[in-house]
Parts: sequence; structure tokens; C-alpha cells
Amino acid sequence: QLQLVESGGGLVQPGGSLRLSCAASGFTLDYHAIGWFRQAPGKERERVSCTSSGGRIYYADSVKGRFTISSANAENTVYLQMNSLKPEDTAVYYCAAAPQHPYIIYCPRSYDYWGQGTQVTVSS
Repeated sequence: QLQLVESGGGLVQPGGSLRLSCAASGFTLDYHAIGWFRQAPGKERERVSCTSSGGRIYYADSVKGRFTISSANAENTVYLQMNSLKPEDTAVYYCAAAPQHPYIIYCPRSYDYWGQGTQVTVSS
């Protein structure tokens, strides 16, 4: 069984921080690209960040400089550190994985496996 489980969401005040975790089971993330996405009510799904099988990292302009994606290979887990949070960051955040040949430097357009999502609410 292939599973991705997000955790770490919650309610935070503007300017605060959260760290989201994406734990994989049933497969190794070593040969996958990993993406973080978010979906807010009434808005299109947005790719927040991704890391390719070759370790190249990309961020959406809306989060660049505030969010950081990282990996803990021994734990088969990917993290999204979110700082300086804004109300417009409020959304359900999903992680997703896509098999990818090694050393690819671009994130894929489509993803095969998705987590259940974790709610992030930024509000006073």
C-alpha cells in the first residue's frame, strides 16, 4: 500500500509559523518528486512547492522567501516550513508524489499519490 499522510496543520495568527509533515509509507521517496499543494475555498488548486528526484526545489511566487521545503530521508518524510503566514495562506494543504527517473531537475506536471490534506488557517 502506498500512502502519504500530512500533519502539522492548525490555527495560527498572521505572522506565525507552522511546519507541515508529509510521511510516506509503502514506498521510498528517493525515486519520486514531491509536491506541496493547497486548495482554498473558491480558488484553484495551487502548487506551493516541489522537489524533483534530482533535488531541485521550486516555490510559487506567492510563498517564495517564506516557505521552505526539506526532506528527512531516513524518516521518508518531507516537510514544509511556513513562516510569516498570511490570511491568504489559509487552505487545505496536500502533499503528492510522482515516480520520477533519477536526477530529473524539473517537477512533474501530474502526481500519482496524494495525501488526505491538512487544514491551515491563518486568522486573528
